[in-house]
Amino acid sequence: MLILPKRRYIQTTMSKHWLRKYPNLVKDIVVKRPDEVWVSDITYLKTDEGNCYLNMVTDAYSRKIMGYAIADNMEAAQMKLAFQMAVKNRKNKHPLIHHSDRGLQYCSAEYVSIANEYQIKMSMTENGDPYENALAERMNRTMKEEFGLGTVLKSKLHAKLLTEEAIDLYNNYRPHLSLKMKTPQCVYKQKSQLHT
Repeated sequence: MLILPKRRYIQTTMSKHWLRKYPNLVKDIVVKRPDEVWVSDITYLKTDEGNCYLNMVTDAYSRKIMGYAIADNMEAAQMKLAFQMAVKNRKNKHPLIHHSDRGLQYCSAEYVSIANEYQIKMSMTENGDPYENALAERMNRTMKEEFGLGTVLKSKLHAKLLTEEAIDLYNNYRPHLSLKMKTPQCVYKQKSQLHT
């Protein structure tokens, strides 16, 4: 009874900070098209050389991973690379919301400046409840459980290469029941053509 339990997770959300937090704009939205809502979250990947941190930006309609960044740390300068990649891959220029938790990285001037530059509205969870960002949390779990990112990997380089391969497989080859057995890339491309 005196043995302390092991910590089962690594905290990736530091929400107790002084930076501006944004209201939850997606709680009552039914997403009807690609590039209407993007969700994002940071997770850790274990390696024999220490942890890596993965930030993914996912289109809520098609489930396509629009951008990702993997780095040795969770600093905004590294994590914003996922947002920049997503913006570069964006096909539709209609109004867009970026939804995340209230982590320091997402509230940082570096990250928010990208949203401001491309007229993307920032949205965040309000109560620290993972269900408020359920799709992003699910994406982390999918990558770890289905694509081998949840095991202890040999090196940080191995983690980066495996992540790149996993995201390509997920976007282009993994059918989704919720997408009528189509792939995220297929749905994103088809629906983008209808809404341009």
